[in-house]
Amino acid sequence: MKGLIFFWARNKVAANFLMLALLIGGIYTWIKLKKEIFPEIASNFITVQTPYPNATPEEVEKGVCVPIEEAIQDLDGIERLTSNCAEGIGFVTVQVTSGKDVRKVLGDVKSRVDAIQNFAESVEKPIISDVLIRNQVMSVAVTADTDERTLRALADDLRDDLLAFTGKAPTTAWEKIKRGVANAVLGEARISQIEITGIRDHEISIEVSENTLKEFGLTFEQVANAVRSTSIDLPGGSVRTAAGEILIRAQNRRYEAPEIEAITVLTRPDGSVVKLSDVAKVVDGFKEEDLYSRYDGHPAIVLNIFRTGEEDTLRVAGLVREFVAEKAAHVPKGVNLEIWNDESVLLEGRIKLLLGDGFQGFILVYIALALFLRPALAFHVALGIPIAFAGALIALPQGDISINMISLFAFILVLGIVTDDAIVVGERVNERIEAGEPAHLAAPRGTWEVMSVAAFGVFTTMIAFMPMFGVQGVSGNIWRQIPWIVIPVLIVSLIETNLILPAHLSHLKPIDPNHPSRFLRLQQKVAGSLDRFVKGVYGPLLVHLIRWRHATVAAFATVLLIVLGLLASGRLVKFEFFPRVEAEIISAKLTLPNGVPVETTEAAVRKIEEAALEIQKEIQDEEGQPIIKHLLASVGSQPYTPGLSMGGGKGVNVGEVTVELQSAESRNRPDLLADAIIANWRKRVGPIPGAVELSFQLQTSAGGNAVDLELTGPDMDELDAAAEFMKAELATQEGVIDIGDSNLEGKREVKLAVTPEGEALGLRLDTIARQVRQAFFGEEVQRLQRGRDEVRVYVRYPYEERRSLQNLADMKIRSKEGGEIPFSEVAAAEEGRGYAVIRRANRFRSINVTADIDRTNPNANANEVVEWMKADVFPRMNQKFPSVMWGFQGEQKDQRESVSDLSKGFVLALCGIFMVLALPLRSYVQPLIVMSVIPFGMIGAVLGHILFGMNFSVMSIIGVIALAGVVINESLVLVEFMNRYRREGHTVHEAVLRGGRARFTPIFLTSVTSFIGLLPMITETSVQAKFLVPMAVSLAFGGLINLFNTMLLVPCVYALFEDIRQKIYTPEALKRHEEDLALETNEHALDSGS
Repeated sequence: MKGLIFFWARNKVAANFLMLALLIGGIYTWIKLKKEIFPEIASNFITVQTPYPNATPEEVEKGVCVPIEEAIQDLDGIERLTSNCAEGIGFVTVQVTSGKDVRKVLGDVKSRVDAIQNFAESVEKPIISDVLIRNQVMSVAVTADTDERTLRALADDLRDDLLAFTGKAPTTAWEKIKRGVANAVLGEARISQIEITGIRDHEISIEVSENTLKEFGLTFEQVANAVRSTSIDLPGGSVRTAAGEILIRAQNRRYEAPEIEAITVLTRPDGSVVKLSDVAKVVDGFKEEDLYSRYDGHPAIVLNIFRTGEEDTLRVAGLVREFVAEKAAHVPKGVNLEIWNDESVLLEGRIKLLLGDGFQGFILVYIALALFLRPALAFHVALGIPIAFAGALIALPQGDISINMISLFAFILVLGIVTDDAIVVGERVNERIEAGEPAHLAAPRGTWEVMSVAAFGVFTTMIAFMPMFGVQGVSGNIWRQIPWIVIPVLIVSLIETNLILPAHLSHLKPIDPNHPSRFLRLQQKVAGSLDRFVKGVYGPLLVHLIRWRHATVAAFATVLLIVLGLLASGRLVKFEFFPRVEAEIISAKLTLPNGVPVETTEAAVRKIEEAALEIQKEIQDEEGQPIIKHLLASVGSQPYTPGLSMGGGKGVNVGEVTVELQSAESRNRPDLLADAIIANWRKRVGPIPGAVELSFQLQTSAGGNAVDLELTGPDMDELDAAAEFMKAELATQEGVIDIGDSNLEGKREVKLAVTPEGEALGLRLDTIARQVRQAFFGEEVQRLQRGRDEVRVYVRYPYEERRSLQNLADMKIRSKEGGEIPFSEVAAAEEGRGYAVIRRANRFRSINVTADIDRTNPNANANEVVEWMKADVFPRMNQKFPSVMWGFQGEQKDQRESVSDLSKGFVLALCGIFMVLALPLRSYVQPLIVMSVIPFGMIGAVLGHILFGMNFSVMSIIGVIALAGVVINESLVLVEFMNRYRREGHTVHEAVLRGGRARFTPIFLTSVTSFIGLLPMITETSVQAKFLVPMAVSLAFGGLINLFNTMLLVPCVYALFEDIRQKIYTPEALKRHEEDLALETNEHALDSGS
């Protein structure tokens, strides 16, 4: 390694070529990397989706979900099983154990499900897939005051045109060059995935009345079979003739209503035929459900545009904007195209924001270095920052890391750290040059002299960031971005410091004392002031602290305990799992009792919408624009329901109003933040009569309920009572809002049974149930593929004959012999009410009790509520409902798992750091001296949070973990120099004093540059970056306070350990120790003189 350093120091050409290669490679990689707001989240969930048309939730549970659960429950790799049994469909969700191969578990699940033989009758084939979390770029709202069919046709055409759009043709030579270069580097820009929402699916309904069936002597099954046997496409093989092979096929599939109406249903003995149009009305329309949307008060369909694979968010967004601008001039009059929920605008803004903060941090770091080091030396040290960043960019594709808000923040995080080793090397080389040694010798010798301590300092910093790799689940996909940035940056920085920097420093010219520049005179004054401080203040203070070292260590420990006590008490600084991210999309989600008429839901949604319109008219942002940009009101669905929730998001009883606010940058006033707007909106809406649930939510990556309690057990009545008990208890707590549960009452239902008279006629329940299903739900005839859409064809009663229970009573049941018997004579109907959705967790029924926290209430804190529940509520609940089990899901579960993973990883990191430190120090004891500063970093982290009035969070914890590596780096440099003076024969006290004075400047610079590099992020006023600030505060203030810990506490601890060694070791052991010191001194002298 020594020879390598000397070779590169003497070969500036090679060093410059390496520097250029890293810079060019980094720029090229930056262009190619995909850009997104948050990193892609790899899901470890598998879903089994099984349609059971027209079945009640209880039927779905018994006939679908339970058989699936029992078939797969013992498979290896399954951590958790949950089921949602909704009307007409069952979802079984499998959470795969972390570390297991999702594809393998998916294959095992599929094999078991395919082998199930006891599904209920009429259950369709299960659809088994892993959950893909798609990345939405933006939405395009298509509005027009027209009928549903026209609007749907328009949306279909726009979707097809957008999928084929590759951008406007370039007109100028410069545009052609740009397009050609972009396509060559990134490939052709294209949109590959669009989803239409807010519209019903196509459906063809063949409606036959009871009187018609009776008149023609037909049954639903005969009508369905007539359609099936005529509307077919069937290959018939081939004929191999001498002229070649000729294919035979029947091609008579009927796709449109007139074609279907022409099908022959019945042929009479006289040869006359009865066409379908004679007995039925064919309605080519939409699925019978109440589902529609309004965008800014107009009927609307929304096109959601997604990016897939390596597609770039900004390029996809650019294509959509081009398309909308071009198409808006050609759509029919009265049709409007509006871009909304544009995530790319946030991405562009956040990239500019973080790049701006990073550039400001770089300038501040350079200024700080230039004030305390000579300007030329400061330039070469600061030059290592872009080189290290560029080199790290080259490595990002290997870790599947994109350019996103977290990865960009990681670059800012490491901005002040990356210069630590270069400062140590540069300062040592400068000392040699000032001592009269030629630069071409001082550069490699000074580098080699401190190379070991600088390298091991970098290694310890890298180890400190490694616990983030160990976080599992969804959070792990986010946290792993940070070490994937920091570690490559530090590795490249180490290479730059030992290979490129010495080549540049070897050409430093001595300072001419007779002709100093104006800035150099300023720099000399600042550096001189620091030297006078070290000699006049720090040196004497350290003498007194060493003399009273026991009291000094005790004082530091006392301060640490006080600070930790403040954190634990929650009085000055509270704890929350994840800082709230400022949202630009907020929504109100409404659930009414099942079975209410659509008019009731529409009226409630209209009330919520009107309250939002009031806010739009009355409140303006800081730029004078209405605070609300757009509103999307939906009846029959909740399109913005987050997470992996299955079922419960559609139905005549649900609705949603989604609001797009002005950009967060124009809403810095407290009353304009999303939480304040939600509080205002909630107050204006007031209570909705009969509402089962009304919740207001932020649509952000940190969204979801603050409290999500899952109750499970075998007794549904006891579960229901326990849920009511928990809701009543939560309602007593200040700041707890939007309390609800998942146990919603279902629609009214009629349960059928066969009467004795029916059995006497040879009828069975399956015969009656099937005919009732055919009449009221419909007999599915076939499925047609029309363009991109699948269209189902049903035979059933006309709509007006399915409006009341009297229609059921008037129905005729047909026996095998062809007789027609009134329904009331052969069947009994018992009215009741079931569940809207039945939820199951790990093969037990479950109810989720959810609540949120009023973020505008300073006394409300989710963790305090949870601790109160554990200490007070759960013991009482366990006594009242002994069969009920409980557990937290959602944010609380993620918090518990993330903190646990980080804690385990941090312990392992400490062990790794200890072993790494033991190598250069050649001691089992001195690594403990170096590591003694780690817990004291918490002092600065907590005080920084108190100073800025922010809560401690998991982001703060990650900052503290990263801080461990930084503070060890500085402590290691100090202890190494103390050891060096000990090897030269100085007493312990002399070595401590000399080491402290000698290393004060570089340690001061590393602390200050780390703080200054993060200062723009800490003082960032943009609400979009607020959730990153706690991590920056922990690292910056912890590093700043660590200057005192390292320069005052470590010398005292070093002296204390020497006191202990003197008391424990025998004279013979002490003599051997002195001989070892002498041997190390000789080795060091040989190395330094080379």
